[in-house]
Amino acid sequence: MNLDYDTLSIMLFALFVGLLAAGVPLAVTLGLAGTAVVALADLGLSSVPLNVYSSVSKYPLLAIPMFVLAGIIFERAGIAGSMVRLASAIVGPRRGGLAVTTILVAMVLGGISGSGPAASSAVGAVMIPQMLRAGYPRGYAASVVAAGASTDILIPPSIAFVIYSMLVPAAGVPALFAAGLLPGVLAGVALMAGAVWLARAGRLGNEQDLPRPPFWKSLREAIWALMAPVIILGSLRTGVVTPTEAAVLAVTYGLLVGVLVYKSLNWRAIYEVLVESCEVSAVILTILALASVFAVASNALGTFEHMAAFLVRSVSSETAMLLAINVILLLAGMFIDGISIFFIFLPLFLPIMAHFGWDPVWFGVLMTLNIALGQFHPPVGLNLVVTCKLANASMESTTRWAFALALFMLAVLLLCTFVPAVSLWLPKALGY
Repeated sequence: MNLDYDTLSIMLFALFVGLLAAGVPLAVTLGLAGTAVVALADLGLSSVPLNVYSSVSKYPLLAIPMFVLAGIIFERAGIAGSMVRLASAIVGPRRGGLAVTTILVAMVLGGISGSGPAASSAVGAVMIPQMLRAGYPRGYAASVVAAGASTDILIPPSIAFVIYSMLVPAAGVPALFAAGLLPGVLAGVALMAGAVWLARAGRLGNEQDLPRPPFWKSLREAIWALMAPVIILGSLRTGVVTPTEAAVLAVTYGLLVGVLVYKSLNWRAIYEVLVESCEVSAVILTILALASVFAVASNALGTFEHMAAFLVRSVSSETAMLLAINVILLLAGMFIDGISIFFIFLPLFLPIMAHFGWDPVWFGVLMTLNIALGQFHPPVGLNLVVTCKLANASMESTTRWAFALALFMLAVLLLCTFVPAVSLWLPKALGY
């Protein structure tokens, strides 16, 4: 079949949208659409399995299953529970206090797992029952946990930054980790402010009647958990380990603490942790592998280069272009997971980034901030899927709470969009 590249590009996206609308899993949709166009364009079907293999055989990607495993180990070891007690002792019994505690603990876990869904599971298992007992609506509890866990892909270490660095070699993982720290903290603070405002405006919860945990006892119990991000990030900063080795270090530390200190991990628990982490990692790596087929097809056709050239001609203002990119990513985040967003949209954005001379590290933080927002707002926020299950709440019941919290985090996104120094000052200070 002799078809021109413009027609094939239209077919590529028509197949993608059609399969997605038909309910085909996203990874399969990307793989099938890409393979069909590779066959029609006579690009060589033998390249499909080769690209699938090469896309997941990269050394830096070893960090992904390791950070997933570390997050699940810390959840099962009871480390999240010790951090909750310490945060409760610091915040105290006041309206909205449990929400602040939840987000604080999620931010600390961001320095361990680097995965929003993993943190949603770990923090939600401990905090959602407490919030429900304190009288908070199920939708509010699910929304707060999901929003707090979204900061985990910004606060290093971050699986999202590892994937972005693989796709954009000019942005190193250490520089991205440093650049994401302050935006991640600011996002957490904004979410705390939003959660407290919602609780007080709606007079939600009654935790002011709950006892305050003793501070020093809680600190002693949580010291091992607090040391985890210090050890992981400290070893990265000093150059003792690479990001991939830091992920292995996180797993080793979690196992030692769970087995020897907290004594909460036995052989059965370790087996269950390994099975769960394999399932989660397999989903992520399958999307990575099949998205590469879609990327090969679109790159061969020049699809994204043509689209980028059209956008540059249509939107000459840098400010307007940044706003357009944010809107595209926010809309995509409502329907597509973060990993796929990188593979689908980065080929479109890279020529635009080069045209305007944008810093690739700053742009990586910008994309990840958008993806973090997408993790906790309906209809397909991955963190919300996890927390709704834990809270036994419908996705519809979270809508007003999740979108309200998203507005507070949107303020941080706009700040980082138009003041790049927010993201770039720390990597520059550290010499990255």
